[in-house]
Amino acid sequence: MFDKLFVLSQYVTPQLAVSRLAGKLADNDRAPALKNQVVNWFIGRYGVDMSEAQESDPSAYPSFNAFFTRQLKPGLRPVDPDPKVLTSPVDGTISQLGQISDGRVFQAKGQSFSLTELLGGDDHRAAPFVDGEFATIYLAPKDYHRIHMPLAGTLREMVYVPGKLFSVNPVTAANVPNLFARNERVVTLFDTDFGPMAMVLVGAMIVGSVETTWAGVVAPGTGLVTTTRYEHMKTPIQFDKGEEMGRFRLGSTVIMLLPKGAAHWNAELDAGKTVRMGTAFGHRA
Repeated sequence: MFDKLFVLSQYVTPQLAVSRLAGKLADNDRAPALKNQVVNWFIGRYGVDMSEAQESDPSAYPSFNAFFTRQLKPGLRPVDPDPKVLTSPVDGTISQLGQISDGRVFQAKGQSFSLTELLGGDDHRAAPFVDGEFATIYLAPKDYHRIHMPLAGTLREMVYVPGKLFSVNPVTAANVPNLFARNERVVTLFDTDFGPMAMVLVGAMIVGSVETTWAGVVAPGTGLVTTTRYEHMKTPIQFDKGEEMGRFRLGSTVIMLLPKGAAHWNAELDAGKTVRMGTAFGHRA
């Protein structure tokens, strides 16, 4: 009963206004006493392990977002160096993974969403991933919220897709149809040694914003799909495996896409499995 009420409440909540307000409050650095109270409550409520943080003193962060996007201690997440291995881009929990079928990506029992819609409605953009591989990873509030490259790659395109801001937790994923293709998201496309790779950074309720290392905060604009292409730049934007490529300023979900036959996910991975950034997630087919 509670789950149904939680999901129904999201349909009537002014999602965008609430989330944008939360983002502004989370960036506020003018009320340190209030910020410390909120951060300490958050740590206790969600079980955040501050011993992993490079700055372990919660009061040292100037704002809630600075705390939320905290760095880890150097070397705490070693990246598997094998070039045949694809690594986890985040700390999180696998929501689903497997093969894209008939142009649709599995979301939860009885739920799936359109690959083309996920990537902004462009069939040409979606074509390399038809019948390909996908992995959806949910970042809980306690998790480390920086996103790293699972493979070395060169940035080709970034697409901002406006949308709703439903929560992306397991309850909502099981009950809101087409969830990840409805929510606001930032699609990033890379060329890698495994072939084309998409990393989709999905927004959610109360998520202040999504940030990338090359464009900063990707702010909503006109309410239209906005595409930025990078493949013809004099100096390509390139990343090493394990290098930070973005972060959630309040948490959400990452969806990885690869072409058919490009990689095999590790056999021990399944829905509900906890993963850590830098550990082996799959290998070249």
